[in-house]
Formats: sequence, C-alpha cells, structure tokens
Amino acid sequence: MASSSPASRRNAKNALKLKKQTRERAATATSPVEMEKLEPVHRRAAGIDIGSAENYVAVPPETVAPGESSVRVFGVFSEQQDALVEWLRSCQISTVAMEATGVYWLTLYDKLEAVGIEVYLVDPHGVKAVPGRKSDWLDCQWLQKLHTYGLLQRAFRPDAPIRRLRTLTRQRTGLVCAAASQQQQMEKALVCLNLQLGLVISDLVGETGISIIRAILLGERDPKVLVERYRSVRCTKASIGEMKQALQGTYNDEDLFVLQQCVDTWDFVQEQVRECDGKIELALAAIPTARAVERKAPPLPVPAAAEQPKKKANGTQGKNAPVKDFTPILRRICGVDLTQVMGLNLLSVLMLLGEIGTDMSRWRSAQAFCSWLGLCPGAKISGGKVLSRRTRKVTNRAATILRLAAVAVGRTDTWIGLFYRRMKARKGGPKAVTATARKLACIVYHMLKFQEEFVALDMEKYVAHAQAHRLRYLKREAEKLGYELVEAEQVA
Repeated sequence: MASSSPASRRNAKNALKLKKQTRERAATATSPVEMEKLEPVHRRAAGIDIGSAENYVAVPPETVAPGESSVRVFGVFSEQQDALVEWLRSCQISTVAMEATGVYWLTLYDKLEAVGIEVYLVDPHGVKAVPGRKSDWLDCQWLQKLHTYGLLQRAFRPDAPIRRLRTLTRQRTGLVCAAASQQQQMEKALVCLNLQLGLVISDLVGETGISIIRAILLGERDPKVLVERYRSVRCTKASIGEMKQALQGTYNDEDLFVLQQCVDTWDFVQEQVRECDGKIELALAAIPTARAVERKAPPLPVPAAAEQPKKKANGTQGKNAPVKDFTPILRRICGVDLTQVMGLNLLSVLMLLGEIGTDMSRWRSAQAFCSWLGLCPGAKISGGKVLSRRTRKVTNRAATILRLAAVAVGRTDTWIGLFYRRMKARKGGPKAVTATARKLACIVYHMLKFQEEFVALDMEKYVAHAQAHRLRYLKREAEKLGYELVEAEQVA
C-alpha cells in the first residue's frame, strides 16, 4: 500500500488542530467569567440532556469524589433510569433542570419527582441559541450552570390528577379526528358510487345518513324505499323527491367494499370513544373538590337582570360531546360552571380543564396567563424602538380551544359576539379571534381563581359604551385634523 503524501498528512494535522481549538472554545463558552460573579441560587443543582437512547447528566464538581467526572451518561431503560436517580441522590442533588424533548422526559420526570427531587422542565427554545453547545456532553453542563444561578424559567405542568385527565382527553381528541377521517372516506366512496347523499342531508353520520348507508350495505337499492323508510322527520334540507334523485347510484363491488370498511372502522372508533369517556369519568372522580376562596371583601351584587339563569348563547353541546353530562362533576371540580360562558360547551370545558387544571396560582395574573397562552401582543424592542408587536407563536392546546370558542361566539348576538365583530371590522379576522380568545381567557382565569359565577353584561349598556368610545375616538381624530364634531340637531 502506498504511503500518504506529505500534503495529506499536513491537512490531517491541521484538521485535528482545528478540531481541538473548537473543543477548547466550546468549553470556554460554557463557563464564562461573567457567570462566576453571579450569586448561586441552587447550589445542589443538576442538568440533564434528555435523549431517545441516552441521558447526559451533569452535577456540581464538588459533589463528586476528586478525580471523578461530574458528567455521566445513562441509558433509558428502567433499571438505568433508577441508577441515574440513585446517583443524583448520592450526590445530594435537590433540584434538576431538563429540556422538554418530545415524550422522552416523562418517565424520568416522574421518577425524580417520586424521590423528592424538584424538577425544572425547561422549554428548549429558551436555551437553544446559547453559543458553545456543540454536544450533549456540553449541553447538560450548560443546563446545570444556568440552573445553578437561577437563569432558567420553569415550564408549566399540572398536578398528577389533571395530567391523567389530560392524557385521556387528548386520546379522545385523536379518536374524534380518526372518526372524522373515516367520515370523509365514506363520503368519497358514496360519490364514487354516484350517491350524492352529502348534498341532501346536513350530517352524513346522523340518524338519516347512517341508516341509509347501512341499508345500502345490506343490499337495499331502491331509492323510494331508502327515503320513505329511513328518512327522519327532522331531515328538512332537501325534499323527498330530491333525496330519491340523489340515491340513484351506480353500484360496484369495489366501492361498496371500501364503504363497508369505512363504516366498520367508524363504528369501532365510536366504541373506543365511549370507552374513553368511561375512563374520563373515573379520572374526573379522582380530582379533588375545589376549595372555597377566602374573600377579603363581600362579593359584588349580581345585577337583577342576571338573577335568573338564561339559556346559553352557544346552545348545543355538539355531536362529539360525551353521552353522559359531566356538568355537575366539572362544577364540583372548578367551583363554578364554566359552561355558562358564551362559546364554551361541555366538551370544550372538559378539554380546557385537562390542559390548564384549576389552580390559577401558577400564574401571577390574568395577563401572565394570557401571555402563556400566546394571546397577547409581543414586545420585540431593540434600541428603544418597537420592532414588532405581533403575537408570539406558540403551540398551546388550551389557546386553540379558546380560539375555536371565539369563532363560535362571534356568530352570536351577545356582547362578546359584538366585541368580536367590532374587532374584525377594525383589524381583521385573525386579530379579532386572538382578541376575543384573550377576553375568554381572562373570564376563565377570574372564574377559577375567585370562584365567581359568570354574569353576562347588559347588551344595551355595552352598545352604549361602545358608541361612546367610538365617539371619543372620532373627536380626537377631528381635533388632529383641525375640525370640530357637531351634532346633527345643532346643524339643523
């Protein structure tokens, strides 16, 4: 074999030298001199870099024996995670910081919490832009250093009973989405059979639609029989003649087979949803009752118009709502009835409770709660100049629930619906949704924290207040242009 040339050996030597310099710069960047001037907040702090196959753990150097490394690598099997926890306990670690990496941190979080170690779950976006983090080995040291000086912000994680409910509600959401997908496949198969059932009924899997589909799969082909026998009296979208015309299809075995499988899958998913609702009922029963709030001042008097409960503006609970009414259970857990808020029904309240829980003391104010949801304007300022006020982009299921509720309440003849339409006229639909969702978030925060029932504002007073606000705005704009507003009666 021919020996390498001097040029190649020189290039390899330069590459090794550059790699060594890179490692030295990275090690220096992870422990800047400025940090040594800070006062430690957590002296017994550790940092863990979570991975799918390995966990890198860094502890303070003074907690290990002389000559031993302060960084160790553990696997993700249960036995290896137990060894990690025991090593932290032997080092007398009291608090740990770890990044929320996928779902890999869940089991380790529970093990650390079970032995009394305080866990700080950190958003990866808050520490990903730090220079010098070139490997998992350095990453865990950087987390440990930041956590020692109290420079990491703890992410929100609800209590164990709420976490169990959240797991079930998210599973139910996935099942509902799977059922919706099968419904779309049913409609596609029907169109391939030239059965335009979706044009003459409002709900394909409603009482009329699913009955007609099952009859077709059992061999019935006569449109007259299908309409007269299975059409519900509440089905008024199309006439009987139009329905008969829509059911004159072209049948073939392949599309009928696809339709049959879609219906079977839809039935299976519906059974899974019912089983999930049973588990949700057990999880709700395990959540403790809301504790009474001590008031420093007597509650505000309820207006006379709101003494008698009115029917909700959003009315129906939706076709995907649980069969059993969980309203009394939710009222026991929350201390108030959140379903009385316009735009929120039983299902949305159940999903919202699984995401945020009932303890509003986790947020210092309603403004902080809205900021966590990503429903408030941003503050991107540089050099004293406001660069952007755009809403921060976050992935938050609770915010999604409130946004959907804002769209629903925007169609109602209520004061919140009027607020939505006013904002939409001024700033457009997306900003109106965000502003209305923020208003709903403040209402939910206040109700859960102070346990006060929802009282709808008087519509006439709200309209008068909105008109007065608009008039003041017009007067200010007229003054800026050098004009004066005069009432029409005075001009006449």
